[in-house]
Amino acid sequence: MSLLDTPLCELLGVEFPIVQAPMANNALPALAAAVSAAGALGSIGGAALSADELRAAIREVRETTDRPFAVNLFAPPYLREGTLEVVLEERPHVFSFTFGVVDPAPLREVGIVVLGTATTTEEALALERAGADAVVAQGTEAGGHRGSFLDGFPLVPLAELVPACADAVSVPVVAAGGIVDGARIAQLLRLGAAGVSLGTAFLFTPEAGRPPEHLEALRSLETVVTDAYTGRPMRAARTPVLEELMAGPSPLPFPEQRKVAAEKGQLFMGGTGASQGRELAAAELVRLLVEEAEAAVSSYSD
Repeated sequence: MSLLDTPLCELLGVEFPIVQAPMANNALPALAAAVSAAGALGSIGGAALSADELRAAIREVRETTDRPFAVNLFAPPYLREGTLEVVLEERPHVFSFTFGVVDPAPLREVGIVVLGTATTTEEALALERAGADAVVAQGTEAGGHRGSFLDGFPLVPLAELVPACADAVSVPVVAAGGIVDGARIAQLLRLGAAGVSLGTAFLFTPEAGRPPEHLEALRSLETVVTDAYTGRPMRAARTPVLEELMAGPSPLPFPEQRKVAAEKGQLFMGGTGASQGRELAAAELVRLLVEEAEAAVSSYSD
């Protein structure tokens, strides 16, 4: 059996244990559709969408592919009105959440697989107790907002977090953070992950629809975790705008700070592997990631 043939594949209904991270405000539904059609799990970042916008995005993906895909929302108190009801009505194969805990019971009752985000083993255990089908272990390397919801905003490296979570919970663990190539995927599967979640790597695909300045910032600048832009810790490129905000007064609570910060300029979220991003079509990136992972696995047994 291949190392890539994991329990996550059967759970999610996919060919490869690769999840495209949802990345609210940073990817188009076309990306989710392309990733799912290629045999991985595409995700709609629905946290910033209205109920009507979310329904339209789900239907747009369905018009392109009949493969499973995920819808992601923020947990309360950041859950937008009516959006969870849309998920229950539209019934995508997978639902994922971050920033807290969404009760999985109503979703599982209608056949939806539920994934929650954890940044510590304690959070992973809380998600398992709540009834999540799998846990996304978000390491310090991850781009975008931290999914922490218990004590503070810990920054645990993925190489430490994955085996700890795999030992602590009985559900599949999905590794997330700074993953941009297949060799790293193989390493994390060996550490106990049942799959991986990649966000930044997919930002470089044309289907993500990111502007050139976003990609250039990720290529040329280091990333840093700060709450200066949105009021909640997230990893982004260290631009002059972000430097100014980090040197300024304490931020307003999330999400109010984002409105204030946006007046100063754009923010470009991304993970620690951003400088290695490859500009490929989404399907081609999935194919390359699988080839690289299989080559790495093969080298382990040589």
